[in-house]
Amino acid sequence: MSRYTREWLCLQIVEKAADAIIFADKEGIIRLWNSGAEAIFGYSTEEAMGETLDLIVPEKLRERHWEGYRNVMATGVTKYGSEVLAVPAIRNDGSRISVEFTIILLKDSAGEPLGTAALIRDVNERWQRERELKTRLAALERDSRNTEQEEA
Repeated sequence: MSRYTREWLCLQIVEKAADAIIFADKEGIIRLWNSGAEAIFGYSTEEAMGETLDLIVPEKLRERHWEGYRNVMATGVTKYGSEVLAVPAIRNDGSRISVEFTIILLKDSAGEPLGTAALIRDVNERWQRERELKTRLAALERDSRNTEQEEA
């Protein structure tokens, strides 16, 4: 293990992760965008760097997102530090996807917030399968009730 530096290992893990790893500074400007983020959201690193998180936050959720983000940056406290959050996001082509993510609030040595890192997974296919299963289950339950009513 001595031939690998911690910095090199961290860089390799972040860059090669299939999940999106994004860091946004205190103002919500994207400062880190890995290859997983490129694959999930369809923006190259060059396109994403320097942009705000509006790049991936659906328009109707932006006001609430920024209200929460500004509050976390002002207080240095997030209630979502240990939770997996599930939200819609948008891709470069405008399509909506379902994602799950965790937040890491990064602070400087004085405890002041520097920004947030998010580890994001595309769960769109799983969400669609679950929706299809729920639809089929509802149809089966409806058919079962209709059969019971006909037999009564």
